Amino acid sequence: MRILLTVIGVLLFIGSAPAQQGPPARVVMGQVMQQDVSSTLLVTGVLYYERVSDISSEVSGLVEEIMVRQGDHVEQGDLLVRLNTEILEKEIEQSRTKIERIELKIDNAGKNYRRIERLYDSSGVSEKDFDDAAYGYNDARKEKQAAEDNLEKLLITRRRSLIQAPFAGVVLGKEVDAGGWVQPGKVLVTIGSSSDLFVKAPIAEDLLRFVAAGQSVRVVLNAYGRELEGVVTGIDPVADLKTKNIFLKIRISPVARIAENMSVKVFVPNSERRQLSIFSRAAVVQSKGKDFVYTVRENKAVIIPVNIVAYLGDMVGVDSPGIQPGMLLVVEGNERLRPDQQVVVAGEN
Repeated sequence: MRILLTVIGVLLFIGSAPAQQGPPARVVMGQVMQQDVSSTLLVTGVLYYERVSDISSEVSGLVEEIMVRQGDHVEQGDLLVRLNTEILEKEIEQSRTKIERIELKIDNAGKNYRRIERLYDSSGVSEKDFDDAAYGYNDARKEKQAAEDNLEKLLITRRRSLIQAPFAGVVLGKEVDAGGWVQPGKVLVTIGSSSDLFVKAPIAEDLLRFVAAGQSVRVVLNAYGRELEGVVTGIDPVADLKTKNIFLKIRISPVARIAENMSVKVFVPNSERRQLSIFSRAAVVQSKGKDFVYTVRENKAVIIPVNIVAYLGDMVGVDSPGIQPGMLLVVEGNERLRPDQQVVVAGEN
């Protein structure tokens, strides 16, 4: 019984003791500015390749090897498909042998022509014999030219049997495998240009007046939570028949491991320019789906709700009346802050 009373006494003492607070949190502050900017609207867009090429064969043949798979990245000039050229190599060899034979024929016809020419000058042969010799020599030279043209055609065919990438990009589709027979014009591989990656984003037609070609917009890849800068290049010339939405065309930088038609968030201007309070996005913390910032008053953290209406790269714009130009907000060390927590200001950005 005495032990039980002792334990209860200890617990009561611990419960009545004041809670010890940890050391003050070190924070860095950033200043609020004021700028004339447009508010933004969040819309969902999709990725697509503006430049897509269906690579086909210019010659018929048996596919010997296909060098790529769907999803592979290729550089300009990379080999995509190799056609079998075994028969073609024999034809090239025969053509070269034929040219060599014709060269012997030309050499012989030339000697005969020059001999007849000397005799003709001294009236030793008839004009017909001279003409026949000249014709035989010229005909042999023409025959060689025709054989050389045929050889060049065979060499072109051999080069065309190695099908290469016309530009750097991603293999979107593969329509053939080794052992398949292809005809001229048959699509073998489809490539999307990695340097022509775009976002198509729908907006209401009455917002078009707030957007201009060359304007920068914030784009977020939903798959990775990665933020990119996009540049508006224009609009799709065909509006949606039912919704009347206009589709913005936004160019973004090449991105690895993405698929056409992946979704993205796009922050599109939706108002005339107006004065907003601007500060670093690092000052924003989220709780239960809402946005807040911290300031410091009397060495304590004070939390303030904000209404973000514009995303400006690494800055945000708000129209919250509690945020005024010149105000200092916590931009570093706010991840674990709690309201009324003691803080020490370590510096200002």
